[in-house]
Amino acid sequence: MDLTTLMTIVEAGVGQTADTAASAITGVDLRTAGAMIGAGICMGFGAIGPGIGEGYAAGRACEAIGRSPENAGLLTRTMLIGQAVSESTGIYSLVVALLILFVMR
Repeated sequence: MDLTTLMTIVEAGVGQTADTAASAITGVDLRTAGAMIGAGICMGFGAIGPGIGEGYAAGRACEAIGRSPENAGLLTRTMLIGQAVSESTGIYSLVVALLILFVMR
C-alpha cells in the first residue's frame, strides 16, 4: 500500500466523523438488532431438539426393522408419527421467531 492510498483512506475516515452525529444508532436500531439476534437464537435452540429426537427415532426404527423385518410397516408408521410430534416443537420455535421478527420490530 503506497502513501497516496493510505492518505485517501485517512481523509475518508476523517470526513465521516462530522456525519456521525446524524447517523447515530437509535433505540429502534437496537431493538431491531435485538429482535434479529433473538429470532436466530430461538431457531437455533428450537431446531436442536427435533433434530436429535428425529435422528434417534429413525436410528432405533432401523435397528428394530433389522431385528424383525416382518414388522417394517408398523415400525415405519410409528416412527413417522413420532417424528411428526417431535417436529412440532421446531415449528413452534419457528412461529416464535417469526413473531419476534415481525411483531417486535
